[in-house]
Amino acid sequence: TPLPSADGVAQAYLAAWQKGDFETMYDLLTADGRRRLTRAQFAAAYRAAADQATALAVEAQLQSLLTDGPRAEATFHSRRQTALFGALEADHPMTLRFEAGHWAVDWQPTLILPQLGFGVTLALLEETFPRGDILDALNRPLATHTQAITVGVVPARIEDEARLINELSPIVKLKPTDIKTKISAAPPNWFIPLADISFEASARHHEQLAALAGVERRPHPVRTYPEGETAGHVVGTLGAIPAEQLDSYRAQGYRGDELIGLTGVEGWGEPFLAGRRGGRLVTLSPAGRELAEIAAAPARPGGNIHLSLDIELQKRAEYILGAQRGAIVVMEPTGFVRAMASWPRFNPERFATGIRAADWNALRNDDRRPLVNRAAQGTYPPASVFKIVSMAAALEKLGYTPDTMFTCNGIWYGLGENFPKECWLKTGHGRINLKEGLIQSCDVVFYEVGLALYRQDPSLLPAMARAFGLGTPTGIMGIDEAGGLIPDDDWKTAALGEHFFEGDAVNMAIGQGYVLATPLQIARLLAAVATGGTLWRPQIVRRLSARDTGDQYFSPEETGTLPISAENLSVIQEALVGVAHGRRGTARKAFKGVAFTVAGKTGTAETTVDAPHAWFAGYAPADDPAVVVAVMLENAGEGSEKAAPLFRLMVESYFEWAGER
Repeated sequence: TPLPSADGVAQAYLAAWQKGDFETMYDLLTADGRRRLTRAQFAAAYRAAADQATALAVEAQLQSLLTDGPRAEATFHSRRQTALFGALEADHPMTLRFEAGHWAVDWQPTLILPQLGFGVTLALLEETFPRGDILDALNRPLATHTQAITVGVVPARIEDEARLINELSPIVKLKPTDIKTKISAAPPNWFIPLADISFEASARHHEQLAALAGVERRPHPVRTYPEGETAGHVVGTLGAIPAEQLDSYRAQGYRGDELIGLTGVEGWGEPFLAGRRGGRLVTLSPAGRELAEIAAAPARPGGNIHLSLDIELQKRAEYILGAQRGAIVVMEPTGFVRAMASWPRFNPERFATGIRAADWNALRNDDRRPLVNRAAQGTYPPASVFKIVSMAAALEKLGYTPDTMFTCNGIWYGLGENFPKECWLKTGHGRINLKEGLIQSCDVVFYEVGLALYRQDPSLLPAMARAFGLGTPTGIMGIDEAGGLIPDDDWKTAALGEHFFEGDAVNMAIGQGYVLATPLQIARLLAAVATGGTLWRPQIVRRLSARDTGDQYFSPEETGTLPISAENLSVIQEALVGVAHGRRGTARKAFKGVAFTVAGKTGTAETTVDAPHAWFAGYAPADDPAVVVAVMLENAGEGSEKAAPLFRLMVESYFEWAGER
């Protein structure tokens, strides 16, 4: 009786391989093949080969098949598209047998790759360079590398599994059951990494590890952070490749199990810091001897990233901020960021070899939000610091002068008797002009300004705020930032389903309501005032130093000009000096006896819970600005009492630091 054709089984096997359907493939094996390999080992063998080859996809086409009784011999052509080696093509033999009433594939390792065999394994001998360093302005390392040892096992070489598991468990800090699971699911001749240990731990346990048959140690570089948590938010973290990005990274040559930069400079600079992986794809004998080279690709070294940040000034900023939730930004007036402190902080070292789930959950669920860089990602009502924008709009759009007069009785009824609004000074400021309104931070003056702007054109104040760089990211390279919020009718209609009313404009004029800004945006705003109206894009990445192509330098960029005349800007600059040194300036006490002239603005942002946020932002010396500083303290109280003294300490420390350089 003629036997049914084997073509269908061979075609089904290859079709399943192209789909990664190892379940179907395994079901098409002979009984003997299924006895040699468990279902898990079969799938693991294919996956391991794909990982070693950096395969992204495979195509397989049956070329010929000859049947001789209960045996059939076929050939097929495979084409693997790989991330490192391009396309790898091969011709494979395939044997099928007729048993138990159907055809089945007689599995051999050559079905994966012709050069393989029982005991012969595929290995990617990676050529990698250590990840590039992140350095401060004086080339001091913030992120670099040290040596670690990967401890793993080759299951086929294990002689006493129980002893091996029990002795390895405390060394690699894995439960015995976890080690057992990894060994059981692995192909017999593959190296199975268990955990990383330090070079010192490897030396300490050398004799014990060397005596365990089946254990291998492989050295490799790991990330280290010499300054610990200092500048941790800026430097950033490593982490596992997010599942939704796995295909993209594999297409770039990543295996998929690496740690990559996820946040901060580590995340922004990932392609540059990591370089390009390379290596040789070879076959190895059971004894680990190289048999043949299948493909090769050169590696490209990663480069170093040099920041404008100075680690000594950063330490001073963090010391001055202390254990207060908030941020300090220290920036040159033309945009180079010299320090960026945020608290609470974290140590990037915890992420360097893969953070434990319990530690990650503790950080993520911490109510203090230690993973948030408050300097660039924290958004807060800017409060009275925003009055700089409101005053600019009044001078430019309403035709007001510095001497335009107002009356403050401590309470304001401009929205009607049923909607009274208070000034921060309950007794009122009496008769007061616009310039003194900024110096003394009179809320009533700016209620009037906000209402007048709205009645002339509801878009005037939002447009002026955006021209001052608010409501959009600053564009700083290297770190993650939030864009803040400048509300208008379009935003409120889309977000809340109602129009932007007079009351919204009045609240906006004093930096409350829906307005949100980051300390970095506020520093940029004050820098624009300090430099005569030029809006700069802040810069924290100063240089990329590639090992093969040289250096690429970056500088802050001019991104716009404030829409305000030189005369009106001068009025605002004078008023900001009055805030710190005027007879009734809101920050006069904080700057009594200071050795330089400060121009700045206090802010006290009301919140729905707890104490208000405290702000002070400004520059010094006022007549020849050298540094811009923004201080924001969450729920700390009055800006003049809490933030202004820290601003003074920071500027004094900056001048001391500058004198030491």
